[in-house]
Amino acid sequence: MNINSERLAQVFTAMCAIDSPSGEEARLARFLKDLFAVEFPEAVITEDDSAKATGSDSNNLVIHFSGDLHGEPIFFNCHLDTVEPARGVKVVRDGARFFSAGETILGGDDKAGIAILIETIRALKQARLSHLPFDLVFTTCEEIGLRGAKALDISLLRAREGYALDSSGVDLLIVGAPAANHFHFTVTGAAAHAGLHPERGINAIQLAARCLADLPVGRLDEESTANIGRITGGKATNIIPDTALVEGEVRSHSPEKLAAFSQQIKDMVQATIDHWSPAPGAQLGPGVRPRLDFHLTQEYPAMHIDRNASVLQRVDRAAARLQREIRYERAGGGSDANIFNGKGLQTAIIGIGMDHVHSTEESIDLRDMERTAELVAALLTS
Repeated sequence: MNINSERLAQVFTAMCAIDSPSGEEARLARFLKDLFAVEFPEAVITEDDSAKATGSDSNNLVIHFSGDLHGEPIFFNCHLDTVEPARGVKVVRDGARFFSAGETILGGDDKAGIAILIETIRALKQARLSHLPFDLVFTTCEEIGLRGAKALDISLLRAREGYALDSSGVDLLIVGAPAANHFHFTVTGAAAHAGLHPERGINAIQLAARCLADLPVGRLDEESTANIGRITGGKATNIIPDTALVEGEVRSHSPEKLAAFSQQIKDMVQATIDHWSPAPGAQLGPGVRPRLDFHLTQEYPAMHIDRNASVLQRVDRAAARLQREIRYERAGGGSDANIFNGKGLQTAIIGIGMDHVHSTEESIDLRDMERTAELVAALLTS
């Protein structure tokens, strides 16, 4: 079987030119539905009703292919959406490497994964090779909280295990990723005119800053991280701000550590509010003191795939056929695979070679895409 590199490049660049920021995936979804309907009439194209939950203008797509090899079906997953800036992408090619013109992301995350799947299926069909039955799962709103995967109707899938094409690196499998908690808290103080009556105010932004000053952030240990990502508050420079909103996250490969670090952050913030005392000369009314409203939610569960799991044994067989070494690693970020594993669909993540993702310096090498397509083909035919 031969991977047609220029055909792969063509479909990849065509998709990069289709705007599909999170929540606006309908044009790309239509492109894919049309392509599969025309080129692969044997495919069964379905979609769920996830748009009602995600807010996207498109549902998740699930596409079924029958197979003539005996074995359980497997699935492959990519997400349709990209981060911003993603409108009006102009692809620049330098030899085998693709970039954007520099004012937008490229969109290889995750359109390179989709292009790899399309070329693999085209090559299998052209070579008339027998393969396992498989499902393709294209999700929406991955980049803004894995919303499509969370809303996916998994009854549409025949396969119970598979692979997400959504990572940097090549000849790489991600077999573990952390769980994440999102937290946000609002500090409520008291508004007052900053010039006329500052004694009557409680500055919520200043108090939020005190809450944050000693919080553990960055790399907490070898398995855990924490970050403060957003702070908003205030209305004008001449008004003492009465509210400040803080948003952040905690991640860990250990559920126990995730719970402990999350609770530690909450307790430290609460202690700062509890120990507040008015400044000398304050003219606050009876009972006026700051308040805290703290919310903690799980963003996604951890994923961990045992080295002896069938989803990895299949990779071992495919790699042996291709005579190549596959690296098995843990990642620091979450993806649709976290959600799928949490839903009982064992999912490993395949590296597709994308580099500098989520930036205007994003790029990908066609040779890495070809190499990944060969691995996908081997997974389907082994």
